[in-house]
This record gives sequence, structure tokens and C-alpha cells, in this order.
Amino acid sequence: MYLIDTNIFLEVLLSRNRKKDCKKLLALVRDSKITGVVTDFTIYSIMILMANLNKLDKLKRFLLSLTAYKGLYIYSTSLTDKINAVQITKEQKLDIDDAIQYSAALSVNAKAIVSFDKDFNGLRIPRKEPAEILHELKYRPT
Repeated sequence: MYLIDTNIFLEVLLSRNRKKDCKKLLALVRDSKITGVVTDFTIYSIMILMANLNKLDKLKRFLLSLTAYKGLYIYSTSLTDKINAVQITKEQKLDIDDAIQYSAALSVNAKAIVSFDKDFNGLRIPRKEPAEILHELKYRPT
């Protein structure tokens, strides 16, 4: 199971440079070819950003689309996750946002954190970019 970081969804939602690989990876999760987990924290972060950008219609479509992802689980971060995140912030020098994601990844025993954020490098759970995972799976679009 891969923990999917906020920036993977934002690449697609905001039509950024790496949108194509992110869409391919998310399609694999949608079709349950791989398993992913997203935190409630990620969803809230996306909601706040998209609302601040006044992209409410796109936000609503995004939220509705999550129901179609057969291989995606939404993980509600616990108080323990948040307490652990504070300790992770102190020990690993991550900001609190990243520490919450990392704490959740530890809780769900994620295989990797799918992210473009290099702050996750060098941790016990590896960071992988969508292109790396697609390459490992020898992804071929059908």
C-alpha cells in the first residue's frame, strides 16, 4: 500500500508539469491495480487550497471522484498519529504537515510515500515519485 501525498493530487487538479504520470498512477489506484491510502489531512489540505483559489466546482468533482477509487482508502489520522508527528518533527526535522503524513504512513505500514517532496528522503519509509512506481510496475497504458 502506498501513502499518496497531497502534491500528487494537486499536480492533476492544478494541471502542473507532472500531471500525466500522476494521472496514470491514480488510474491504477482507481482501478484497484495498486492500493493507496490518503489521509483525511490531505483531503482537508486540498479543500482549503482549492477553496482559497476559488476552484469550488473542481474541488467538488475531486471529492466526488474519490468515491470511484476502488483501491483507495481514506485514513483518518488519530490523536496518536498527531502526537507522534510532533515527535517526528523534532527528530526528523520535518515540518508538521510532512510529519503527519509520515506518522500516518508508519501507522498503515505503507510500502512507500508517493510524493515529490524531497523532505521525505532518507526516512524509514522510502519516498517514490509516480514515474518510479510506474516504471517498477512496467506500466503500459491499455
